[in-house]
Amino acid sequence: MSKTLSEIAGDLLASTKKEGKKKAKIQLIYAFNGTGKTRLSREFKDLVAPKNVDTEDNVEVDNMQKILYYNAFTEDLFYWDNDLDGDINRKLLVHSNGFTDLALTFLKDENQDGNIISNFQHYTSSKITPAFNEDFSQITFAFQGGGDNSEANIKISKGEESNFIWCVFYSLIEHIVQLLNENEDDRSSNKFNNLEYIFIDDPVSSLDDNHLIELAVDLSTLIKNAKNTKLNFIVSTHNPLFYNVLFNELNRVENTRRYRFQKLNDGTYMLEDSKDSPFSYHVFLLDELKNVVVTRNLYKYHFNLLRNVLEKTSTYLGYNHWEDLIKLYVSHEEISVAIRLINLYSHSKFSGDEMATIQESDKDIFIKVFNQFLIKHSFKLQIIESSETETQITQSENVTV
Repeated sequence: MSKTLSEIAGDLLASTKKEGKKKAKIQLIYAFNGTGKTRLSREFKDLVAPKNVDTEDNVEVDNMQKILYYNAFTEDLFYWDNDLDGDINRKLLVHSNGFTDLALTFLKDENQDGNIISNFQHYTSSKITPAFNEDFSQITFAFQGGGDNSEANIKISKGEESNFIWCVFYSLIEHIVQLLNENEDDRSSNKFNNLEYIFIDDPVSSLDDNHLIELAVDLSTLIKNAKNTKLNFIVSTHNPLFYNVLFNELNRVENTRRYRFQKLNDGTYMLEDSKDSPFSYHVFLLDELKNVVVTRNLYKYHFNLLRNVLEKTSTYLGYNHWEDLIKLYVSHEEISVAIRLINLYSHSKFSGDEMATIQESDKDIFIKVFNQFLIKHSFKLQIIESSETETQITQSENVTV
């Protein structure tokens, strides 16, 4: 059933309030980019700790920080002073607000700068060394390559910057979990004694696959280490590999829920349980396309999804170009037409109006390519039975390539 974004956030929150095996202590969410994961994290935060209208602060002080969240807004709290005049003293600055004041003061008081640096160098390079000023309000970076290759006050790349900000947040929750596992009287700080929720949205955008897997394993280990605390974790991502590793690592952990989050054409949303095995991105896309082909409810962005599948399949099968696959699906006369349509509708200059009407003849070509793709390559899908369309494909018709 479709719902508003705030209703979806309410469902996630309600799941953490249930008792016994019905309680969702860990919730994993997969969604395409642009679905609304970042907005969902904000909606969830506003339910747990509404904004204090008197102070216009993002932290509800009276709640003693019930929720921490990492998303695009977290990254925006860090910004560069590039020293445009002198071009020497470049530094990453931290915008002061309730969250950064609380978090960075805590990290400074707990002597966690070394842990942040260690985590950052693990996921990037041991030759890049961050340095915090006294109150952690600014960070400089040095490249230590040895001899003449060393350089102070460097400007790191956008990907390295994103990794650094994540490592600040990761080091924060890592130390919080460590403290919450101690007896309350033995803790070096009580600032996060009332913390209940940690919402993490896509911390992997700039990592290569090897480091992405490492991060997923490290994060799942951290989450499992928090099993005896009152912390509830929600992790959302658009990256299928990251999701699958988390899925596997947390699959046997009690009170874990897995979802697929979708935005529907009418602007509402759907959060579906995903209790089966981890999914392949190809299969997930094909499932999406299969459903719209059945109804012929096709839009421009569906051509982009189909091209995505064709690109990846051609690479896997050893073809030089995705266009080489088209000749397997349509007649010789239709090859150029099919290629032109997929190129036309998936090109950015023509796909801005995603809801534009597709001609019925163009839909026919799309459906033919899609159907023949499934026949030629035996992806395991749950084919929807329908007497009204030509999309029915039985397993006996599938031919393994």
